[in-house]
Parts: sequence; structure tokens; C-alpha cells
Amino acid sequence: MKAGRGSPHGGVFLDIATRRDPEYIKRRLPSMYHQFKQLADVDITTEAMEVGPTCHYMMGGVRVDAETQSSTVPGLFAAGECAAGLHGANRLGGNSLSDLLVFGQRAGLYAAQYAAGQGGSRPTADTNVIDEIARGAVAPFESTSSDNAYAVQQDLQECMQNLVGIIRTEDELNKALEELTVLNERAKRVRVEGHRQYNPGWHLSLDLRSMLAVSECITLAARERKESRGAQTRDDYPQTDAEFGKVNVVIRQRGGELELTLEPLPQLPDDLEALLEDG
Repeated sequence: MKAGRGSPHGGVFLDIATRRDPEYIKRRLPSMYHQFKQLADVDITTEAMEVGPTCHYMMGGVRVDAETQSSTVPGLFAAGECAAGLHGANRLGGNSLSDLLVFGQRAGLYAAQYAAGQGGSRPTADTNVIDEIARGAVAPFESTSSDNAYAVQQDLQECMQNLVGIIRTEDELNKALEELTVLNERAKRVRVEGHRQYNPGWHLSLDLRSMLAVSECITLAARERKESRGAQTRDDYPQTDAEFGKVNVVIRQRGGELELTLEPLPQLPDDLEALLEDG
């Protein structure tokens, strides 16, 4: 695709029609058969389907305690695929459901215990901070910029797709970080029109801050991990490095800046380590 040899819409052609008979395809891939037939008028039992990579999930996220799902922010619990650590270098198909059920139950249980342990006291917030956040939230309505949130989002998508996609290199990751710096500045100035009631453009202007933060963390971590492991594929570092297998890439925000460190992985229990070695 990067070499310009992709399909007309920038993907590739996936052909199962010449590999399996029509009844087998309909039986094993019923939803895919109906999806392509209804939405694209493509019969995958007789012709190739045009496909392309999209953002599905990420190996990483909010750092939590494995037993309680509590984050480093007191009173904040995270579960599911926004929480880091469960999937390792790649996520096996179907694991997200068991992830939600097991660790969602833990998060709910310990969040309830945390709340009950507060003795009925309610936390207080600095009204000055609240006012500042409120002013920042409505600032897009007062902006004089010609940029809008949808344009920034589209450029962000193209940046991450083209430079931080499936196959990564240091040059492209550095270029992505430069583009993300520009996009961050544009996001601060986006202009929103209309009313505050059900305004998707306004909602997106607020979401952009999180999208950009996650994008920068992914890019920084991918650049730091100079190896290929699981879903992390570096064209300039195609081999797996045993030393990187011993650490997590941890990113913290300090004083408005992102701080990256490599921190040792927790020691595996003996039974689990033996199981992985056997595998």
C-alpha cells in the first residue's frame, strides 16, 4: 500500500472465492457474506473483497493495580481495553469479552468498597479549577480560527494511519510527532458554531484533546521500543529484543509534559511462567 500498489481505495484485495466453495463461505462467514452483499453489493463467494487496516484496539492504556483495577488517581478505576497490562504484545481474538467480565467485576467491586470506605464524606474540588475547565470547554465558540474539529480529526487520522500504522520506522515516527505538535496547536484554536445543545462538532473539539494525547503516547512508546514484538512491528528493528521483553513503557504527564520511562515487568508467578515457557 505504501508503495502505491494498493487497491483503488487504498487497501488490498482479499480473495477467498477461489480458495473455498460458496456453501463453505456462507456457513463459516455468514456475517461477512451478508455485510459485503448488502452494503457493497459484493459477493465474496465469487469475487475478491477490498479491505484495509483500521484502528481496532491497543496493547496498553491506563496503568492499574491488577487486583483492584485502581489507577494512580485516587478513586479512579479502569477496566476493559482502556486498562493496560492484560493482553501483552498482542490481543487474542475474543479476549476482550472475558477481559470486561473479569476485570469489570473487579473494578465495580473495589470501586464500591472504596466509596463505602470514605465514611460518607464527599470530595471537594477547587472552584477556581472548575471555572478554568468550564472556560476552556466553551472557548471553541469564541475562537476566530478557520479550523474546525472535523478537519483536525481527519488530519490526525491520516497522520496516524500513514506514519504510525502496522509497519513502523523511526523516521516516520519522528515525523508523526512533529505533525502531532502542529495538530495539538490547531486543536487548541478550533472554532465551533451553533448551539451548545447536541452539538457534535463541539463534542469532537473536546474529544480531540484525548485523541491527541493517546496518539502521542502510542507514537512515543513505539519509537522507544526498538524491536518487533506482537503487534509492534518496526521495519528498522525487525528482531525481538529479549531486554525489551523485561520492561513496560510507562508514560506520565508531569508539569504539562510527557515523561517516558522503561520500568521492569512484575515477576510472573512460577506456575504461569512455567506455562508460558511450555507454550
